[in-house]
Amino acid sequence: MSGHSHWATIKHKKGATDANRGKLWSKLSRAIIIAARHGGGDPNMNLKLRYAIDKARKVSMPKDNIERAIKRGTGEVEGLTFEEITYEGFGPGGVAVLVEVLTDNRNRTNGEVRKIFERAGGNMGSAGSVGYLFERKGVFHIPAAAVDEDALLEKVLDAGADDLNRTGPSFEVTCDPTAFNKVREALEKAGLAVTDSELAQVAKAPVDADAETARKVLRLMEALDDHDDVQNVYSSLNMTEELMAEVEKE
Repeated sequence: MSGHSHWATIKHKKGATDANRGKLWSKLSRAIIIAARHGGGDPNMNLKLRYAIDKARKVSMPKDNIERAIKRGTGEVEGLTFEEITYEGFGPGGVAVLVEVLTDNRNRTNGEVRKIFERAGGNMGSAGSVGYLFERKGVFHIPAAAVDEDALLEKVLDAGADDLNRTGPSFEVTCDPTAFNKVREALEKAGLAVTDSELAQVAKAPVDADAETARKVLRLMEALDDHDDVQNVYSSLNMTEELMAEVEKE
């Protein structure tokens, strides 16, 4: 779990700058379009859409942009047609990597993502090559200084969470995707600040690596994440606190 937690922190820092905000809004618009297309434009009836809208609001995406993306998804406004694709592959050290993409040109994106893997010392695999190593989970991060661990555990378990772990300065709560809203509502009701929440692909058995391999995997993940069509990047790297400290010495 800690590997996912550290990658979420890196992404948050990257997305915080004005230079990256426009690209982030573009990616979130695509997520809203796809969610509205598949499940309708009512976020109260469409969990995927509600989740996408919440992510957009969290990074101050304008209301007009959100509403326009919903209308494009429901067909009220014309626009490009996006396709959902998940690429699977291996990074340095044999670390498994999943890449979730929304693209209007499958052939272009396929070639570009493959090149990113190869330049970083990895390789893109066939469908199903690493997907079985991950499972979709709801993930929440709560500042550890804000709450007692036992009290938090009781609240989230009652709401349907699976587990709670300490990861650096935060508690990481995981749950089945179907319990995502209930866990979020329980945290809100308790008045707890959530620094990050998402539906993510979490590695079932994180892989240990040395600092140099970890740096290479993180560089691959950042290069993939920088691609305009890439929505999310996940890996099976077990990024422990000790390993992160070594990586940051570079």
